[in-house]
Amino acid sequence: MKTWKLVAGILSIILSVVVFFQSVLVGTANAMLDNGEVGGSTGILVSILMLAGGIVSIAVRNSQKNGGNIAIIILFLLASLLGLGLAGNFGDLNIWAGWCLINAVLAIISIFKQNKGVQQ
Repeated sequence: MKTWKLVAGILSIILSVVVFFQSVLVGTANAMLDNGEVGGSTGILVSILMLAGGIVSIAVRNSQKNGGNIAIIILFLLASLLGLGLAGNFGDLNIWAGWCLINAVLAIISIFKQNKGVQQ
């Protein structure tokens, strides 16, 4: 799971930049159209959480304790819930929220694999 944490962390950091710029554009369009959508603002929050999750994922990849995995789960799960719940007309945000959900699920699997390895 160390490799997954490194790769997912790097991809999350790179994707967070993409999500940020998309969100700024969508937020600007929402403000100009005055349509009441919050997808752009939500996207900015998702990008910040993705960035934090990616950094934590890289930082704790060699850790034998579960604290880092729990932090990854919280960050990515919160990002996915925000993205899926408040995307509105920002359809790409559902894709980024799906990526965050995948990372959260893999962090949960990592906890169980670590605990199973400790018991043996």
